[in-house]
Amino acid sequence: MIVLHLSSKGFQINSETITFPASLTQLKACLNENYRTIEGKNTTVFTWDDLGILAYSKNGEVVESITVALELEAYEFSPKQTFDGIFYFNNQDIVRYYKSHKQQHVKLFKGDKSGALLVNDISAWFSVRRENINAIEISEYTPYVRGSGIPKDKYSITSLDEEVIEFIDFGFKLSVIEELMYTKGLMEPVFDLYEFADWYQEREIDIDDEGYEPIAEVEQYFKDLPIPKRLASGITDFYQDGGNDIYMNLSPFSGGAVEYWDIETAIDAKQFPNLKK
Repeated sequence: MIVLHLSSKGFQINSETITFPASLTQLKACLNENYRTIEGKNTTVFTWDDLGILAYSKNGEVVESITVALELEAYEFSPKQTFDGIFYFNNQDIVRYYKSHKQQHVKLFKGDKSGALLVNDISAWFSVRRENINAIEISEYTPYVRGSGIPKDKYSITSLDEEVIEFIDFGFKLSVIEELMYTKGLMEPVFDLYEFADWYQEREIDIDDEGYEPIAEVEQYFKDLPIPKRLASGITDFYQDGGNDIYMNLSPFSGGAVEYWDIETAIDAKQFPNLKK
């Protein structure tokens, strides 16, 4: 029987310590030599069908991660049997520990809903589907940094050294932004909700959960966003439609419920000399 153990001592297979990237030779010695090799475009997968274990390699020689299959899958590389060994986390059953210690779940990537258990520099990530754990992936821990690759000041709002339009009606302002930013491309950056959520550091914005209602931080962004007065003459007309980009970024799953931002007064129209009556 295969016994896996993740603890402060590291990751072990049958008491043999495994460090990542791991050599295929070491894995064969710990497991057996009865495995299949499936070569993909960027990854080689080694599958131990009788053990319910897979190993992933970028170069076909050393392994960056090991996965234990807890449910059968239909992929070519999927093991023909599920893992029937023992997997401990700090001397406790890893699945029971994971379920009872949700506060210890560590997010490994953008959109990670299930999270991982972490010991030193090794992570055990849980693949969860419909509340069932179907696999556990063990690899070297790489911290997830929200907003990585996005300029720190991309969505920072600063004062402009020119006259700006002062709005009375927020719904009217949103329609102007739709026209200037998304239709005419005259305002930058072009706001993207998913990028903004990744960039925003004050808290984690969960679009999947929050996108059915207006997201407060997004509304505040557009309320604070200054619009140069020199752009006013470029507005000749606009329309409110549930499919407008501005509304899809404010509340992507609301079904285009523009009533949140209905134009209540046309008093701002006087600031746009070319706006058709």
